[in-house]
Amino acid sequence: MSTPLGRGTILLTIAAFSIGFAMAAQQNIVSNYFDEDLGLQGPQFGYITAIREVPGFLLIFLTALFYRLSLPRLTFSALLLLAIGYTLFGWSNSFWSVTPWVIVSSIGYHTWLQTQSALGLTLAREEHSGRILGRLAATNQAGALVAMVVVLITFQQGWLTFDSAFVMCGAMALVAAIAIFRFPSLRDGAAQEGAQRRERIVFRKEYRLYYLLSLLDGARQQIFFSFGLWVLIVQYGLTVPRISLVLLVTTAAAMILTPRIGRALDAYGERTILFYVNIAFILALLGYALVFNVVVATICYVAYTFIFPLAPMGATVYLRKIAPFADLAPSLAMGLTMQHASAVVVPVATGFILNYVGYQIPFLVASGFAVVTLFVTRRLDSESQKTIQKRTEEAESGGVQQVAPVT
Repeated sequence: MSTPLGRGTILLTIAAFSIGFAMAAQQNIVSNYFDEDLGLQGPQFGYITAIREVPGFLLIFLTALFYRLSLPRLTFSALLLLAIGYTLFGWSNSFWSVTPWVIVSSIGYHTWLQTQSALGLTLAREEHSGRILGRLAATNQAGALVAMVVVLITFQQGWLTFDSAFVMCGAMALVAAIAIFRFPSLRDGAAQEGAQRRERIVFRKEYRLYYLLSLLDGARQQIFFSFGLWVLIVQYGLTVPRISLVLLVTTAAAMILTPRIGRALDAYGERTILFYVNIAFILALLGYALVFNVVVATICYVAYTFIFPLAPMGATVYLRKIAPFADLAPSLAMGLTMQHASAVVVPVATGFILNYVGYQIPFLVASGFAVVTLFVTRRLDSESQKTIQKRTEEAESGGVQQVAPVT
């Protein structure tokens, strides 16, 4: 921690691990909490899910509202909200009393989703973007893996209740917030004297391919994660222990392999990696829809869950290569808003369709989104699609060197 780069790397690693733990632990117990403690019925689960996603859709406006805050301060505030929301979940006794904490924690969660990438990209030069994002994802997954084991053991032994578990989640989110509070002002791994001004809202036609990737990613992703586990449980009868084992294996594999894929992203470029990732999406989704075998379905679920973070990772690397530094955070927020625009509409529509057709149809629709994305990726050319502002920025900072190498 003798240099700003070293301090920033360590602090972001602590935050990513802590948030990975907090989010995974909360997600592992919240459905049971809603059912067993609050007694929510099926429709209320749907209402809560819709309420939770609204802050993601409104993220661009929330980010614009606090544009005067530096990126570390914005992230600190978001993580503080997440800590408060998670902690107070356990103080609820009804649908209406838990709703405020769903909203508060969702604002923190969705803000962190876009600022963690923006903070990570300040740690290294452009050519190491994939490596940094892969390492961040692996750290987050390591925290999630530890959380799954902790929740499994403590609830089996009766050491934790729902209330105390939510306090634990809030405490871990608070650890992340404290770490980010001291995050230094960096750019390309080099210390900056002051935080660079951010734009309120960025919506530029030059970023249209990034927006399109985000929109398609949100549609495909939400179909799969709305119905993926449901198929394994309802159609194939997988029990809770088997589902837990599937999730543990997936998380462990991702933790080990994601940094390697991040390095591949730097080596081969986002255009190539996204092309093959979407081929893998198509195969996994078609296998899920067309092959009626529990082993094949489980393998497809694991494969899809493992590769799904690579799509936004590749899109983020592409955005960094074409956009100036000041546009990154608000543009990532715009991308996340677009993901949620499709995420709100598409699962509802496919869920309605599911009432009249087999479960295969939503997954065929999702594979269709992946096919469209495949063609979009062939249009990516980060060199020719750089904005004028990006080219000017590169010309002005051509002599800036990274404080320390990324290994």
